[in-house]
Amino acid sequence: MSRLSGKTLFITGASRGIGLAVALKAASEGANIVIAAKTADPHPKLPGTIYTAAQQIEELGGKALPLQVDIREESQLIAATDQAAETFGGIDILINNASAIFLSSTLNTPMKRFDLMNQVNVRGTFLASQVCLPYLLKSTNPHILTFSPPLNLNPLWFKNHTAYTMAKYGMSMTVLGLAAEFSDQGVAVNALWPKTVIHTAALAMLGGMVDPKNCRTPQIMADAACAILCQDSRKSSGKFYIDEDVLRKSGISDFSPYAVTAGEPLFQDLFID
Repeated sequence: MSRLSGKTLFITGASRGIGLAVALKAASEGANIVIAAKTADPHPKLPGTIYTAAQQIEELGGKALPLQVDIREESQLIAATDQAAETFGGIDILINNASAIFLSSTLNTPMKRFDLMNQVNVRGTFLASQVCLPYLLKSTNPHILTFSPPLNLNPLWFKNHTAYTMAKYGMSMTVLGLAAEFSDQGVAVNALWPKTVIHTAALAMLGGMVDPKNCRTPQIMADAACAILCQDSRKSSGKFYIDEDVLRKSGISDFSPYAVTAGEPLFQDLFID
């Protein structure tokens, strides 16, 4: 039996992309999934809603709780975690997946975009962690896993998109801080980042910089995430994992099944030298 069987995962932004892929992978192993995302009605340009995600999860044998949540709103997150705990008896795992991206130079970054990235990425990650922690502290193997990069201070990663880098590194600093604060209480707090660009709706925000054929599918992040979440929470915290490294340690050496287009060169992701 999978170590995720019967566990409850609270996943922000789980209606599509990497968040949905993690939800489906965990559901296939018998987990309960709380889909905390904004999209309740079909979006004209983006696939998936909290309800279509719930249907996919249930088709795999998992249990789903779709909740419309804007993670910038404290009252919505508190209500969502309360409902999740009431429905499933607690929360064992938080996945901080929701994120906003805008790659632009300083003079071309509207403050509206700057504020959105910091509200979603930094504030949302901190707030979701804060409201889930009282439940996580009651779990037998609690994890917080945040999809954010290693804290690489090479100026290259600031030069062309300082605002975005600050916001993503804010998520990573939350990982660093919460790991130091809660590891002794048995909560594992880690980060996971892809080695290559992942083909999700966020690609549209890159303005054609990356062709989908040079990407991997979200499944590689889902498989790596579930491998991390099955670890003993008291033995591994404060780590900044890369998806390939996690899977290599799990015995996987052939990554070709994760390619969007077999045989095409892959585009390395940001923040990895």
